[in-house]
Amino acid sequence: MSGTHSDARISRQVRRLETLLEERGLVTGGALDEAIDAFLNGASPANGARVVARAWVDEAFRTRLLDDANSAVAELGYASGGVQPQRLRVVANTDRVHNVIVCTLCSCYPLGLLGPSPSWYKSEAYRSRVVREPRAVLAEFGLNLPDSTAITVWDSTSESRYMVLPLRPAGTKGLDEAALAALVSRNALIGTAAQ
Repeated sequence: MSGTHSDARISRQVRRLETLLEERGLVTGGALDEAIDAFLNGASPANGARVVARAWVDEAFRTRLLDDANSAVAELGYASGGVQPQRLRVVANTDRVHNVIVCTLCSCYPLGLLGPSPSWYKSEAYRSRVVREPRAVLAEFGLNLPDSTAITVWDSTSESRYMVLPLRPAGTKGLDEAALAALVSRNALIGTAAQ
């Protein structure tokens, strides 16, 4: 089933569920909108950028983040999950390895830390191609890695989500956390950009 047909089917099912809840007087349309808005209100790639900036300036935090990301992000007041608990794993880029994230089944990723997923992340083309030809896909995003850099693709699931810890840019030693966080894009947290 193509992504467009699948999205349309899911949209119809969600709308039908909303209609049934409203018809039975269990919830109003406005209350549903408020619940969704409240859920998404704190979801932002700025959250993930703050986590990265902390890891860049605090080696002990970086170690905790790579060992137990759920606990580490909770130290900063964030959660990786949505409605159900999920295991968050943060994978660090190095000079020799670049990480990229995908969800081959749908579009799972740590919404609270990265904000709503971009449309390309949900596309069938990205989900299928980044696994088969990650170097070509990254090049399409403008990220041309040396042949000596290994690329590891991490497949998110409903139970496990991933976030990339990008390399700290050269020449940023004197910057504070806020300035460092401003350098981190959502695409870097997914792995389709260096920063």
